[in-house]
Amino acid sequence: MKANKINHDHPSKMEARHIDEVRNMTPQQRFEKMMAIIELSNMLKNAKKISK
Repeated sequence: MKANKINHDHPSKMEARHIDEVRNMTPQQRFEKMMAIIELSNMLKNAKKISK
């Protein structure tokens, strides 16, 4: 599959690209990616809101 420099494409093509990327990852890489998402989720959940 051709690698694009920008992440703008038809949703079905972007989904297929994402699936290919995940399939090519090792289990360790998948775990690290999942942990990064969980950490980001927790940071956003616990972040203080700034009201103007």
